[in-house]
Amino acid sequence: MSDDDALGLPLLGWREWLSLPDLNVPQIKVKVDTGARSSALHAFSIQTFDRDEVQWVRFDVIPFQRTTQPSIRVEAPLVDERWVRSSNGQRQLRPVIRPDIQIGVHRWQIDLTLASRDMMGFRMLLGREAVRSRFLIDPSRSYLIGKRPRRRRQKQKL
Repeated sequence: MSDDDALGLPLLGWREWLSLPDLNVPQIKVKVDTGARSSALHAFSIQTFDRDEVQWVRFDVIPFQRTTQPSIRVEAPLVDERWVRSSNGQRQLRPVIRPDIQIGVHRWQIDLTLASRDMMGFRMLLGREAVRSRFLIDPSRSYLIGKRPRRRRQKQKL
């Protein structure tokens, strides 16, 4: 099978690197989860506030797993608050924002819930609503489109 099927849809692996350009998050590893309806971003210190009579949300994001730094302070318009049932069965009212995401050359807007994902393996979950009619998912492969930028090697001082 090629990287595009007969429907002309590109393939995504079960995990990919993407960016959140509207949020100044240059890269974050996501789990593509067709079993989850909505997408979720690990966020903490979540606060809502008013700006020009519009509700906004301010929060911190740490894009890399197994680290506590660097954190990125983000502000975005609050689109909604929704009840979401987590993987452990608990319902939680979560803030929803609507940023652009980008995987490779593909860029589009999604609804993204904010939640504590500290105990989860990935800082972001990309649910089926975000990928429906845009991609086919190959659960046996990873990083088909969203390649992690190479780290620059620091020159050793002599």
